[in-house]
Amino acid sequence: MKFNKETYLNWYELMLLMRRFEERAGQLYIQQKIRGFCHLYIGQEALVAGAESAIRKEDRVITAYRDHVHPIARGVEAKYIMAELFAKATGCSKGKGGSMHMFSKEHNFFGGHGIVGGQIPLGAGIAFADKYNGNDRVTLCYMGDGAVRQGALHEAFNMAMLWKLPVLFIIENNNYAMGTSVERTSNVHELYKLGLSYDMPSVAVDGMSCEAVHQAIAAAADFARKGNGPTLLEMKTYRYRGHSMSDPGTYRSKEEVEEHKKQDPIELVLATLKKKTWITDKEVESFEAKIKAQVDEAIKFAEESPYPDPSELYKDVYTQADYPYIMD
Repeated sequence: MKFNKETYLNWYELMLLMRRFEERAGQLYIQQKIRGFCHLYIGQEALVAGAESAIRKEDRVITAYRDHVHPIARGVEAKYIMAELFAKATGCSKGKGGSMHMFSKEHNFFGGHGIVGGQIPLGAGIAFADKYNGNDRVTLCYMGDGAVRQGALHEAFNMAMLWKLPVLFIIENNNYAMGTSVERTSNVHELYKLGLSYDMPSVAVDGMSCEAVHQAIAAAADFARKGNGPTLLEMKTYRYRGHSMSDPGTYRSKEEVEEHKKQDPIELVLATLKKKTWITDKEVESFEAKIKAQVDEAIKFAEESPYPDPSELYKDVYTQADYPYIMD
C-alpha cells in the first residue's frame, strides 16, 4: 500500500502533538499540577496515528490507562484532555476521571480504564452492540502486554469468535508489564499466538511503523466489517519513559532505550517526508511552533478552568436506562 503526502503530514503532525503533549504532561506532573497516576505514551505514537488513518470516525476505540493520546487522535481537543489531567470541570470526564479515565461519547472513545484488562470484555461488548444493531462499525480494543495475563481476555476471545464480533484486539507490546519483561511473565513470548487457540486471525505487527500499523488495522477492520469476526494484532512497540511517572526504569539499561530510539516513529515519518522532499526545514519549524502554541493554550485553558463543584460528587455514578440497554 502506498501513502500520499497528506497522509504522512497528518501522521507527523498528530504524532508530534502527542509527543509534545505528553512531554509537557510529564513536566506538569513533576510540578504537582497533575496529581494521581500518570502513564505517558512517548515512543508508542505510531500505534494510534497509524490506526486512526485506517478507520472511520464512527468506529469505536477503548483502551487501558495509558490513554491521553487516543482521544486526541479521535478528535478531542487537547485542552479538554489537559483539563482532565488537572481535574478541572472542563475536562473530557468533567474532572472526575483524571489521567486514567478519559472518555468522549461524542468522539466514540470509551475509555480509559484503570483496572488492568478491564476494558477487554467491554470492547467485545461494544462490538456486540454494533452487531446487534446491524451497522458496520468496528471496535478497536487496546491492551498492554501485561493485561493479556487476565482471565477476562480468554472469555472475551471465546465469545468474540463464537459470535463473530467486529472487534480488533490490539496488544500494545512495549516489552514490559510495569517493570517485568514478557520473557519473565509468559511462556508464550510471541503474544499474537494467544489468539490461535480460538482460531482467531492473529498477526504480529511493527508498532513503530505508521505504515505497518495502518495496513494491519485496515485489513482487520475490513475483515470485521464483512462479518468475519475479530482479529488479534500484536503491535510490537516501545515506551521511552517508565511505566508511570513514579517508575525510574532501573530494570532496563540506557543502551537498550537508546537502541529502540533509533526506530522513533516520528523520526521515521519525518525521514520519509524529507526523502520525498515533501517537507522543508522551515515547515518543520512551523509544525513545531504550531504544536507548541497548541499545547501552551491547552495548559492555559486547564489552569484557568474551575474545579468541579462539590455538588457534582454524586452525579454520573449511575444512569437511568431502559432494560435491556443496547447502545444506539
